[in-house]
Amino acid sequence: MRKVIIATALVLLVSVLCFAPARRDAKWAGVDETVVEKFAKEAGRPPREPLINTDQGDLLLFVFLVAGTAGGFVGGYYFRELFPPKHKTGEKGADV
Repeated sequence: MRKVIIATALVLLVSVLCFAPARRDAKWAGVDETVVEKFAKEAGRPPREPLINTDQGDLLLFVFLVAGTAGGFVGGYYFRELFPPKHKTGEKGADV
C-alpha cells in the first residue's frame, strides 16, 4: 500500500512539473481566430458579436444540461424499443 501511495505522489509531482510551465504562458488560438477571421477580413466582413453569446456565465453549461435532460428523457421513454428484452427459448410466444 505504501508503494502505491508513493507511486501516485510521484506521478502527480511529475505531471505538475511537466505541464505547469507550458500552461502558464501558452494561449492557443482557435480555428476561428487564425483562419476564419483572416478570410473574413480579406472579404471585408470584420468580426462582430455573436447573436447568442455563450461565453458569459454558465449559459453554455445550462444549454448542455437541458440537452442532456431532454436526451435522457427521450432515451428513457423509448428504452424498451431501443433495447428490447431478450426472450428465453423455452417461453411461450417467443420467436425462435
